[in-house]
Amino acid sequence: MRLTVLGCSGSVGGPGAACSGYLLSVPGEQPVLMDCGPGVLGELQRVTDPKNVAVVLSHLHADHCMDLPAMLVWRRYAPSCMVEPNAAIDKAPLYGPPGTAMRIGAGSSEFPGQVDDITDTFDVHEWHDAMEVTLGGMHFRAFEVDHPPSTFGLRVTGPDGEVLAFSGDTAMCDELIELADGADLFLCEATWTHAPSERPPHLHLSGIEAGEAATKANVKALALTHIAPWTDVDAVVAEAHRTYSGPIQLMRQGRVTDVGA
Repeated sequence: MRLTVLGCSGSVGGPGAACSGYLLSVPGEQPVLMDCGPGVLGELQRVTDPKNVAVVLSHLHADHCMDLPAMLVWRRYAPSCMVEPNAAIDKAPLYGPPGTAMRIGAGSSEFPGQVDDITDTFDVHEWHDAMEVTLGGMHFRAFEVDHPPSTFGLRVTGPDGEVLAFSGDTAMCDELIELADGADLFLCEATWTHAPSERPPHLHLSGIEAGEAATKANVKALALTHIAPWTDVDAVVAEAHRTYSGPIQLMRQGRVTDVGA
């Protein structure tokens, strides 16, 4: 199972840095795009045709989903997507929290107050806690975590049993430890440094907390992601090293990792 980082900037994009978007792939199977924040569609075009991917969303904050309206344009109007009138279109699987079709349709609509029907291009399904699905030769299990609005971390098992755990956006919670248990790679948000008095509760993790979660879950490696552009990256990494003794990667746009290798 291969992870390609298309974007990993936290909360907002940074200079030359797309928001959250991670491509998961195994040979001979449909690639799966995990989150699709602003800037991700452009980076996706570097590695595959956007009409060929399935999509899973952790939640519906703009930095995790708002390039999907642009993907709708690609899937409807790019020359390789054009079909005869009334002909069937191959729909991409789209899994997301409750309200996904309305949220993306509102962002895609040409008319204020109206909602575009995205079901011409996406076969939409809504996550619920402990839901399991197989996509692209990989097994996904959703865990509802501590972040508004409804947000799901994902535990992804590859064809050889390798495990990627994705925190989504979350504060510390029991579900985070459960989804990451024993993972080969823990892709974990660390939006801020550890200053509890300066951070809203029930929202994001610090480097300290990401390291603590990795230690509690006994993961084999920690990959820090979703660091906000205004946050000191080196400080976040140093914090994680204080609470986790295993290998730590800092996710960068364009990085490719073979999970479990």
